Amino acid sequence: MPKTIDRDEVRRLLEDGAQLVDVLPREEYEEEHIAGAINVPLKELDAETTASLRKDAPVIVYCYDLQ
Repeated sequence: MPKTIDRDEVRRLLEDGAQLVDVLPREEYEEEHIAGAINVPLKELDAETTASLRKDAPVIVYCYDLQ
């Protein structure tokens, strides 16, 4: 189930092997993203594009939007 987490929880989860997914469009991801994040643009997010994610580890999904 999705839930909002704070920066400290993100760090803890990443230290424990969580996967980091940036859902911004590819162009924005290429300009700047958190080190170690993979890019799966939100408009492409589906079973096929997420098939490579490990099922045994948490997934942290994020985006940065000024709007």
